[in-house]
Amino acid sequence: MAMCPPNSDNRACRRPALEFVAVRRIKTVSPSPETPVTGVTKPRDHELPTEQFPIGRGASLAELDNDPHPLLARLRTKEPVSWLAARGGWLVTRYDLAVTVMRDPATFTVDDPRFSTSRVVGPSMLSLDGADHLRHRAPFAHPFRTAPVKDRFAELIEAEADRLISAMPAGSAELRREFAGPLAAKVVTEALGLRDVDVDTVLSWYAAIVAAVSEVTAGGPVTQAGADAFAELKAAVRRRCSKALAPEGLSHDEVASNAAVLMFGGIDTTEGMILNAVRHLLANAEPGTPPLEHTDLVPNAIEESIRLEPAAAVVDRYATRDVELGDARIRRGDLVSVSIAGANRDPAVFCDPDRFDIRRANARLNLAFAQGPHFCLGAQLARTETAIAISRLLDRLPGLRLDPDHPNAPMGLVFRKPPELHVRWTV
Repeated sequence: MAMCPPNSDNRACRRPALEFVAVRRIKTVSPSPETPVTGVTKPRDHELPTEQFPIGRGASLAELDNDPHPLLARLRTKEPVSWLAARGGWLVTRYDLAVTVMRDPATFTVDDPRFSTSRVVGPSMLSLDGADHLRHRAPFAHPFRTAPVKDRFAELIEAEADRLISAMPAGSAELRREFAGPLAAKVVTEALGLRDVDVDTVLSWYAAIVAAVSEVTAGGPVTQAGADAFAELKAAVRRRCSKALAPEGLSHDEVASNAAVLMFGGIDTTEGMILNAVRHLLANAEPGTPPLEHTDLVPNAIEESIRLEPAAAVVDRYATRDVELGDARIRRGDLVSVSIAGANRDPAVFCDPDRFDIRRANARLNLAFAQGPHFCLGAQLARTETAIAISRLLDRLPGLRLDPDHPNAPMGLVFRKPPELHVRWTV
């Protein structure tokens, strides 16, 4: 178990960590006269007193994209709910407040016309709440539970991981494009029942749709390439939708929208999990010793890795009414972003939170897969895929280590992973 430094006043060292999972009450306040009935509001930085939230006001997107953790630590300590002028919305960095937001979809919803993913692929389980969310999510749930994941995917993941490792050049490789990305795409292709679609095509759809979502998020229109990619995916889903993903009350277009969400979530998030976990293990290994003493530590090492650097660092919600959260007065329609990366390093829950500790007793309390009704549907598949990927890499590549000639720091405002992860091993 992780130990706190001497003379630490860290609350987590004196109280059970589970105590901090409790959701705090939030206070609803009377709507302001200017509250928009649509839920859409203009950025209101000018409406807040200039002396409020100085850390958040001074934060830049570059800080959040490159190395956000020093900034997030300052915000968590001084401004746990802060107004970020650079994003035109609120950022929540404290663990208990993050859980509050994610567990209360009635107050903090994803169902808002600004939600960029729905503008590209249409309404899906990712962009709906309440009964509509359940209707979209339920038909996809069973194949992603623990037992079906092991029965259906474990053998495929191991075989594909071994095939990709065998195809690597002797002694060195770049793991994102030669291993993690293709592996994630292969598994998603199987999960969606698109067995007759080659992995390169799936990756091209994924890239085009993600680029379109990014363009919309930046205020632009849906790109033609993104629209074309989704149309091709929709046609493939219509032709080859597997029995496990039968509509069950969904239209074919709705099935395709959810397939798109599962596709780019399954590729981007799982790719990031594999890369970040390998990086953490290799960077923290003692010279001359294997990265893991015992293979039974792999599951907890993965939990610790996604705690320290979650592949999805931020999730967005929109306030449905005027509400007070922490010291912030949030107005209906405001963007409220939860920093998973910030909450996962809250010292009130995790002792010595900036340290990678594969034996950390409460690592599984991380929020990497969110909480509440939008808890990640593919969490168990992502964990299984990452565990098998790590085990095969360590088994097959003796002396596996990071290549010191290439940088490997994770990057990304929302999705964080190394742009490249070069490794070497003994031939």
